[in-house]
Amino acid sequence: MSRGRPRQFDEEEALNTALRLFWRHGYEGTSISTLAKAMGMTMPSLYNAFGNKESLFMKAVDLYDLYGDKLYGEAFAKTSACEVALAILMGEVDLVSGAETPEGCLMVQGALATGPDSELVRQEMAKQRRQAEVDVAARFEEFQKAGQLPLGWKAPALAAYVMTVATGMAVQAKSGASRQELIEVVDMAMKIWSKE
Repeated sequence: MSRGRPRQFDEEEALNTALRLFWRHGYEGTSISTLAKAMGMTMPSLYNAFGNKESLFMKAVDLYDLYGDKLYGEAFAKTSACEVALAILMGEVDLVSGAETPEGCLMVQGALATGPDSELVRQEMAKQRRQAEVDVAARFEEFQKAGQLPLGWKAPALAAYVMTVATGMAVQAKSGASRQELIEVVDMAMKIWSKE
C-alpha cells in the first residue's frame, strides 16, 4: 500500500501565515488565492491540507486563541479586580499594537463585516467574544462574592465595560491609533476605580 508523498510544507508555519493574513485583512478580505500564494502552496494542496477557507480560518482562530489564553490566564491570576482589569487592558494594548503582531484584533476585525455567505464565521466570532466576556465576569464574580468589589458594582457590568474598552481599542489600533494613545485610553478607563 502506498504511503503517498510527504507534505512539502511546514504546516505550523503555513497556518501562522494564514493567521497573519486573516488578522490583517479579515475573513472576507483575504482570498483563498492570496492565502495559497503567501503560504507557498497550490490551491489543491491548501484545500487538501486545511479544507476550505472557513476551515482554514477556524484553524487560524485556534492558533490565535493561544495569545488570548496567555493574556487572560495571566490576568486572571491577579489578586484584585482592578489588577485583573488593568492586566486585560494592557495585554490587549500589547496584542493589538505590538511590533510582532498585526494591528487590531482577529476576533473583532476578522468577521465583523461579513456577507451572508460568511454568517457562520461571524456567528462563531461573536460566540467567542461573548464567551470571553462571560469568563471575565466569572472572575469578577469571585471578587464580588468575597466583598472585594465596590458597593453597588456588578460583575457582569464590569466585565462588559472592560471588554467594550478592549474591543474599542482593537478598532482604534486598526484605524491607526498609536500604542501611547491606547495606553491613555487604559488610564482613563481605570479611573473608575478612583471613584470607589
